[in-house]
Amino acid sequence: MKVCEFPVKSKEHADKPFTDKQNKLQAGKFALVEFNKRIVFAPHCMRNVSMCCAIDKGGYYVCDQCGGCKINAISKLVKELGYKALYVVKGGRTIEKIVTEENPEAIVGIACFFEGDQAFKMLKDKKIVIQFVPLTKDGCTATDTDLAQVERVLKQTTKTVCE
Repeated sequence: MKVCEFPVKSKEHADKPFTDKQNKLQAGKFALVEFNKRIVFAPHCMRNVSMCCAIDKGGYYVCDQCGGCKINAISKLVKELGYKALYVVKGGRTIEKIVTEENPEAIVGIACFFEGDQAFKMLKDKKIVIQFVPLTKDGCTATDTDLAQVERVLKQTTKTVCE
């Protein structure tokens, strides 16, 4: 007798539709927010720990632009565009604290799908628009993201939405 097996959904598969929907719903409002009223959260698991010179601030790191990982490129672009700040965060509670202190109008979050899903839910009652960029490789260490996608989201303005 054959036993029927049901496909097991990965966490990415379960969280991706929600994060994609939220990105689409919030893209227009996000594009209206000036760069200097936006902050970026990147996960500390993207750091190249063997080279990283980031400054540890407790719940997050400040990129020192050592060039050891993609956070360096993101940090440079964030500064070039005039964003309020980039935080390389260690966990969700830190995000809540920073959001309360910084009071941004918009957030760009780079994370695994599960963390992206959690961030949308955690911030749903605040008047902050969010755009999420997923990691292309997750797993809590040596993670990665698509820099071209990060750049597209960071540069998003009403011009880019209407084109």
